[in-house]
Amino acid sequence: MKIPALYLDTSVIGGYFDDEFKTATRELFRQANLGCYRMFASVVTEVEIQSAPTNVRQLLADTLDAPHILPLTAEAETLAQAYLAAKVVSPNYTDDARHVAIATVEQVGLMVSWNFKHLANYRRETGFNSVNLLQGYGSVRILTPLELIYGDEEKNL
Repeated sequence: MKIPALYLDTSVIGGYFDDEFKTATRELFRQANLGCYRMFASVVTEVEIQSAPTNVRQLLADTLDAPHILPLTAEAETLAQAYLAAKVVSPNYTDDARHVAIATVEQVGLMVSWNFKHLANYRRETGFNSVNLLQGYGSVRILTPLELIYGDEEKNL
């Protein structure tokens, strides 16, 4: 069985230490350490995280080595600009578009984010995937760590 690849945006790295998000985020990292997932981030994540607290920057450095840090290629930048042109997100959130574009171009079909406003919501995911379809790319699924690790469990049935 192929191990699913996950693209982590910056919010997931920071969520490891955030009181509201750390339980699910740490469970996601635990499952990845067990081999349930292959985790990736990008150079966009590296740049965004430069101003984060030391423990957040260290987590990224300790978790993902160079082959798991994806580049922002010209192809991904062009796709990100297509998202902006389609108004999936505004130019104020270009890096969010870049995260999705990198995951799409690199064929990492699952993106994990705690960014509910610009990424992890139905309307945005639909918008990104509409552009992907028009541009000849596959779809990307954008989930929170909580949805990913617990989404298929039935509670109290």
